[in-house]
Amino acid sequence: MLIFFGGSLYMSIRISRKRENADGYMTGGGKIGFGISAASMTATWIWASSMYASATSGYTYGLSGPIHYGLWGAFMILLIYPFGRRIRQVAPNAHTIAEVMFARHGRSSQLMLAGSNVLGSLISLTSNLIAGGALIELLSPFSFTQGIVAIAIGVLAYTLWSGFRASVLTDFAQVVAMLGAVAIIIPFIFFAAGGPELFTIGANNLTPEQGNFFSSDAFFNQGAPYIAAVLAYAIGNQTIAQRLFAVREDLIKKTFVTATVGYGSAIIGIGMLGVIALYAGVQPLDGDMNNIIPQMAATYLPPVLIALFFIMIIGSLSSTADADMTALSSIMMADIYGQNIAGKKKAKPKTMLLVGRLTMVGATAAALCFASMEFSILDLLVFVGAMWGALVFPVISSFYWKRVTNLAFSAAVIAGLAIFIPVRFELLDMSGWFGIFSDVLSVLGVGVVLGLMAFGFFGKKVALIVGTVATVAVAPFGIGFLHNYATLSGSLVAYSVSTIVCVAITMCNRTREFDFDLIRERTGNFDVSDVVSEASADTREEGPAEAEPVASSSTVSREV
Repeated sequence: MLIFFGGSLYMSIRISRKRENADGYMTGGGKIGFGISAASMTATWIWASSMYASATSGYTYGLSGPIHYGLWGAFMILLIYPFGRRIRQVAPNAHTIAEVMFARHGRSSQLMLAGSNVLGSLISLTSNLIAGGALIELLSPFSFTQGIVAIAIGVLAYTLWSGFRASVLTDFAQVVAMLGAVAIIIPFIFFAAGGPELFTIGANNLTPEQGNFFSSDAFFNQGAPYIAAVLAYAIGNQTIAQRLFAVREDLIKKTFVTATVGYGSAIIGIGMLGVIALYAGVQPLDGDMNNIIPQMAATYLPPVLIALFFIMIIGSLSSTADADMTALSSIMMADIYGQNIAGKKKAKPKTMLLVGRLTMVGATAAALCFASMEFSILDLLVFVGAMWGALVFPVISSFYWKRVTNLAFSAAVIAGLAIFIPVRFELLDMSGWFGIFSDVLSVLGVGVVLGLMAFGFFGKKVALIVGTVATVAVAPFGIGFLHNYATLSGSLVAYSVSTIVCVAITMCNRTREFDFDLIRERTGNFDVSDVVSEASADTREEGPAEAEPVASSSTVSREV
């Protein structure tokens, strides 16, 4: 671990500047190339928590579990590309989605989105520390608490000074190590556990639902909630938005398509460790699902491959932990200090950098406190995705529909969250009228989710057809049934209620239409003193715009 974090620190020192640029600290100046961007997007989402959650899904639901988890997670990354092009078109030099919402609507919409991202990134950072702590406790003489402290300090050390630039550079190295480790470790454990014969010998360890590839239990408890959650992650997550604003605008499509393939293949592969454990009859240590992956490594890998496995997990959690830190710092720099305290014209770059670094330190301390509680990683991920569901339609519509107002946005989000909480946590009796009411909203939510996905790729006409057909098709069996799955229902009602409220209030606005050109004027660089000199230097160093599609080692430091 010392070698890993020492190497990451060395890389960040090599690209550090005595005076860091505030915009570079948040998004790398919006001119990161394809190789670094695709690697960073892939590394950020092949995080330790997603590895552990995929394995948990495999152990809980059988072979269909990792497929549901990895396939829909990969689709989430792909969904960013159509919406991302529109976002960059109207706000080419923004730093956060919340910053764009401030330019589009005003302070309340901005703070809602910023607040949800602060909570989401803290939960994400916490879950990564939990994953690392579980690994260190099982594979070393150190305790869980010592493990999470060591990881937190290691990630903070290489990220603190250069921020996002350090994050994306180390991501490039980490994703190469992770994918290489996955390609070696998964097949080795499979054959060490018994190979193809395991599926025959260990079949008795499975329930009928676990042995059914088309298990309804797996779909309604894992697949369907994740389908709903991935759209929310794609739109609401600042770690994704940060990379969207960082990559060169002409490289958005191939960056996210490449990351889609890389993420899906790696996470489905890692999830197979849970399936192998299920067939092999392995019982999670202390009943904790987070121990499945470390147990499989400790049981079947020789010391050399355990070291490689350790690098894989530490690399995956570090790549996302530093992304969460930089996401939180950019929110505090751009949205809290830059827009709400100092104001964009009066914001001082040096103060912004100080705010960003102090945010990283504070977030790390908070995550350490939360990690000591040892929550379930899978539950944390699903909760955050469902919470963001209330934001999806208001955010997307704000980039396309001129009549959406601040009132429509704010009321829609509040209403969505207000219905999400009692449904998700079953605070009211779901066996009576409220359960049926929830089911009706959930059915509408299915139409909203599928309609928005279709809208991203095919436009409004196809989206309306898909949404309508989906709602009509699901209604006969969904009403009276969906409330039995609280996680799924909570997410769907958040989508439907926020959409209904946003559309209803927006339709009442028949006079005011927003000029999207104003967003470009209201967002942009804070640290303008370096813009001209950096652009000149980049032109001399990088040459023509048609760069090599994959970054070589000689271009990595130049891109960040």
